[in-house]
Amino acid sequence: MNRVQTTCGPRVPGVGIAVFIAVVVVDLLACAAAATAASPKPVPRVQAVPQPHGAVSIECDGRELVRLHHGDGLRRPFLYPLVGPAGLSLTRLGHPHDPVSHSHHNSVWLSHAAVNGIDFWGDQPPAGKGRITDAVVTRLEDGDAAAAVELASVWRGPDDAEVCRERRTITVVPLGAPVPRGGREWLLLLDVAIDAATGPVTFGDTAFGLIGVRMRKSIGVHDGGGTIRNSAGGVDEAGCFRRPARWVDYAGPVTDDAVEGVALFDHPGNPGHPVAFHVRDDGWMGACLSHGMPIKLARGEILRVRYGLWVHAGMPPAEAVETRWREFSARPLPAAAPARPR
Repeated sequence: MNRVQTTCGPRVPGVGIAVFIAVVVVDLLACAAAATAASPKPVPRVQAVPQPHGAVSIECDGRELVRLHHGDGLRRPFLYPLVGPAGLSLTRLGHPHDPVSHSHHNSVWLSHAAVNGIDFWGDQPPAGKGRITDAVVTRLEDGDAAAAVELASVWRGPDDAEVCRERRTITVVPLGAPVPRGGREWLLLLDVAIDAATGPVTFGDTAFGLIGVRMRKSIGVHDGGGTIRNSAGGVDEAGCFRRPARWVDYAGPVTDDAVEGVALFDHPGNPGHPVAFHVRDDGWMGACLSHGMPIKLARGEILRVRYGLWVHAGMPPAEAVETRWREFSARPLPAAAPARPR
């Protein structure tokens, strides 16, 4: 009996052209499946990885760069750690000398001290304070160039009534090649949309909000000999405190032989840009959204704000920080969409 030989499969009896064609098709499909199995999809270099207890870790090449905490029981979401090139967090939780009254200083956080007269900024005393709650992750995105997390939440007053809704997108963009210690510099983008969905919202005149950054103790001017600089040429608290600027950079020692820092960028499209920055030699900085300039939203209006944090090695010259700020400013903004609750 004659036999036919297909490309990938066994020899089969020649029992007619129809059977022959069927065998060839089956063999070709088997070959295609084998080829697909032998060629797995590339693994994204930057990944947003959900973690237990309401957290998402953003990693590059398997190394964590930042972690979002949004679990039930928190007064507001925050980011910690913020990992520098040496592999150490450049931020901390709480004031190093006043952990009780500054318990809200959780690394990198968003809040505001006067929203319709309600304090969402502080923790103490808890009575009468607002909370940013009902947090839900609505999108996770991985890629070779960046990874992102989208978080929807609700700002609630002390009576639990909704004041406004928020959607923030946290994007991590690795920059350049790894440094000698194996870590890398990177850019954190914070895109915030606050929706006056249920009624008018006023962000009152205050220096506290919308963003705060509590630096590592050793980076602080007082505790570690660090340095604060701004885009206007100011140095340390005396030269930068509540002064308008495009950016503020806070850098100092993280080990005996490594200096690292974080530059906080205000986007040119933000209200009041360049805004005042509230900075302290004791180790914190923040961009003031509505200092000297209350912001009012009618019902249904949306406030959109973008901040950037450049996590860097060394203490780069002001020209280098300005270059990074310009690159940050030129990045496209996300598509407009309303904030939304759970």
